[in-house]
Formats: sequence, structure tokens, C-alpha cells
Amino acid sequence: MVMKKRIAAAVSLSIALTAAAGCGSDADKETVPAASASPGAAASAKPAAPVKLEVAQISWGANVPADDFVKKELDKKLNIQLTQLLVADQKDYENQINVRAASNNLPDLFMATSKAHVQKLAESGMLLDLTPYLDKLADYKDFAGADVLKKGIVNGKQYALPKAGQAVTHTYWIRKDWLDALKLKAPTTVDELFEVAKAFTENDPDGNGKKDTFGMTGTALATFEPIYGAYGVTAAGAFFQKDGGEVVNTYYQPGMKDALAAIKKFLDAGIVDPEVISNKGTAARDKAFQGKVGIINSEWAQFMKEDAQKIWREANPKAEWIQLEAPKGPTGLAYANSINIGAASGLFVIPKSLEGQPEKLNKIFEVLNYMSTEEGNLLVQFGLKDIHFTLANGKAAITEQGQKETGFTWLYQYTGRQETEYLKTKFPTVTSYIDFEADLPRIKTLDGFVQNPEGYNAADAIRFIEEETFKFVYGKRNLNEYDKFLQTLETTFGYKAYVESAIKQLKDLGYGK
Repeated sequence: MVMKKRIAAAVSLSIALTAAAGCGSDADKETVPAASASPGAAASAKPAAPVKLEVAQISWGANVPADDFVKKELDKKLNIQLTQLLVADQKDYENQINVRAASNNLPDLFMATSKAHVQKLAESGMLLDLTPYLDKLADYKDFAGADVLKKGIVNGKQYALPKAGQAVTHTYWIRKDWLDALKLKAPTTVDELFEVAKAFTENDPDGNGKKDTFGMTGTALATFEPIYGAYGVTAAGAFFQKDGGEVVNTYYQPGMKDALAAIKKFLDAGIVDPEVISNKGTAARDKAFQGKVGIINSEWAQFMKEDAQKIWREANPKAEWIQLEAPKGPTGLAYANSINIGAASGLFVIPKSLEGQPEKLNKIFEVLNYMSTEEGNLLVQFGLKDIHFTLANGKAAITEQGQKETGFTWLYQYTGRQETEYLKTKFPTVTSYIDFEADLPRIKTLDGFVQNPEGYNAADAIRFIEEETFKFVYGKRNLNEYDKFLQTLETTFGYKAYVESAIKQLKDLGYGK
């Protein structure tokens, strides 16, 4: 009965979305006049009154201050009256957007929760196809770049404007003081990593006379990302281009079985935290900080931000954590982990209803262009010049007041930011750690560009893959049955059709031969 109610509710929403999308006719459409590429349009072109704009996005609990100096500056600079709908919870946010879509009352600019959400709204006729308007977004296009724009393409059309910038983080962190205590060198290969992890488990690296430490910890299969990378594959199923340009899926690469065998060796030896698969949240990091393990796959922010350093230095004053280069595999391959270059930190969309409101639509384009210029992007990153940041030779430096008052400004970064440079400006005392991780080699995966074909249930397939992968690495299933695993994945879960569809989509976007 519950399932029937859910299906009925879903059908009702689908009907409502379709009905709402059909409210406008072709006769209602207007040709949108050219938008100004920057806020420096002549005063005579501005409307007599500020244009009201509503923007909606997930805030993850953040909010704007009472003295919202970014909004004030944007309102004044662009002659707008900007309001934001900020919803902390992603599920609640998506529900609110769907309800507003059903009543044809969407915000003027809003974040979709995922590529699938964009697809659903677009196919319901609720979103404006931005393909014909891209020439009006010159500053945004220059700022984001062609590869970022591709992230917002659904069914061959530009329905979303992705945020630029992507964090490049994670590598193995290791206790250097434990290496020194055991007279070991930092490992550079998978085999050396194994030997060090074994020594950390068996040779009392903390000198307390007890066998109470483990070599490695982490969160599920992400713990072993650099080991996967040493065999030229990724921890999760992914599409990427090989050196020759061919797009391949990681599960079909010969290195996958070798990577699983290597991970199994670590687990069989008992040198990995026995709770590694069940670790949630900060559990793995907590064990590292408490001195229970000596190697963890993590990011610089989890270790070198001021609050993080305080925790582990107070718990273990003698601890010294350092970053490791990605360990090399038997053929010399080394990747710290993968980075999904098709994924975006945000996908902003515009409702189709604005097609008949050229003044408002042009103003949105003006806002997005301004946020993509140097002046506008500095504002939404760091606040007010000479108050929250200073600028010398094109390089920003955050003031003491800026450090205190600009924690919310990311809520105005509709077009994104250049992530690594932003972080180095925000955290100038740890730039070496930021650069270290940003410069590591990573497999560039393409999954974010891919739409699931009709009938493919990604959740079921992923669940099956995870279950069988755990069986392989924990010895519950022999690796000689890997081909049978692939066969079941293809036939029972439709993975073959998914792979074929994905490769075709990626080829259409210019990836692959």
C-alpha cells in the first residue's frame, strides 16, 4: 500500500510538472534583446526601478548576516533587488523546488541538486534552453571555459550553467615520527607501502609496549584509492580516456583485478583497521588523531586547518603528519585518486517562464557575467576591497576583518571560483600542503557528463558492485570469478547498455575516438 501511494504521488507530480510546463504558448514567447556583457551599461539602459531577482540554492546550514555587504554591493552595482531562498537540507530543497515547479512558480535562478534533477525538470518543460543565449554570457563563458559548460548539457542542450572550479585534494598522510622511530623511509611504491603498514601494525611504532596500532585506515574503498591508481584504475566504476584517446570503463581494465588482489593482500595481512568498511564521518580521522593508525587517505584541510591541527597536536604532541606521493605500481603507474572532471560543484538553471520576461532574463545574464569578471569574482569570494581584502599586483590578501566576516560569501558564487588559488588566499599559512595535493597526478574521469539511459537503475547496479567488490577483497569470492561478476552486471543490471550509451554520449561531447 505504501509503495502504491508513493507511485501515485510520483505520477501526480509528473502530471503537475507537465501541466505547468504547458501553461505558456509559442505566441507568448518574445525575442530577448542583447544583454550587456558587463555591469558597465549606460545609465539610460537601466530600468527606473531595481529588477527583483530571486535565487535559490542549498545552503548546508549557512546563512547571510544581517549586514549583508555582498548583497548591498550587488544591488547597488547592478540595479537589482536580490533575495535568496536558502535551504539547509538537500532533500528538503529538492522537494521545495519540485513543488514550486508544479505550480509554475520557480525562482528566477536556482540550483538543481544533480544532473538527474536537471534532466527531470528539463524533460518536464520547466527549464529554459540556454543554448541560444550563450553569446550573451561572454564573461561567464570565458571564466568557466568550454569543458565546464559541457557539464550543463542535457539531451544535447545547455540547460544548466555549471559553477567553475573544482577542488583537487586527497593523498596518503603518514606519521613521520613513526617512520623515524622504526628507522623506515617514506614508501614510494605499493610494495613499500605494504611493508610500512605492516611495521606500523607489528613493531610498536608508538613505543608503548603494546600491539595496539594498525598500519592504515580510511572510509570504505576510498581508503585504497592510491592503490587502485597504482594499477591505472579507479576505486569506483568510471569512464576515462586512455593515452590513445579511447574512452574505457574501469571495470573492464586488466588493472582492476590486479588492484583488487593488492588490496586483498593488505586486508589478509591484518594491517588495515578492521572497521575500515564501516567507518563513517570522521571515524577514520579520529583514529588517526588518537594514535591508533599511521596511514590514512585524506585531504590537507582535515589535517592542516588550524582547528584540525589543534586536535591532533593536543592528542599526540609528538605526532608529525606528512603527505605521501602517490605510490607506484608494478608498471610505474601512480595516481593519488581520480577526479571527476564532468562533475560540478553547482548547476544553476533558469525557468522557461523567463522566456517572456526579457528584462529580468537580461539582468540575470548581467549578474552572472559580473560575477565572472575579476571585480565581481573578488567581491563574491572575499568581500569589499580594502576592507575585507587588499589587492596588490593582481593578488588578493584577506584582511583580519575579512577572515572574520566573509564565511558566507560562497553563497553568492553563482559562477564558481578558481578553487586552488582561492584556498591558498584563504589559508596562506598552508599553501605548500594545498599545492602538494593539487599537483599530484590523478585519473580524470568523465562520469559527470553522462546521463543514465532509460531503464538503467544506477542505485541497484552500484549496490551490487559494492557488495561483490567487498567479497573479492575479503576473500568471500575468488577473483577467478571476476568475469562472471561482469557478466551478471551486464545482464541482470543492464550495465552493458549503460556503458554503450555513456561512450556514445562522451563521443558526442568530444571525448574518445
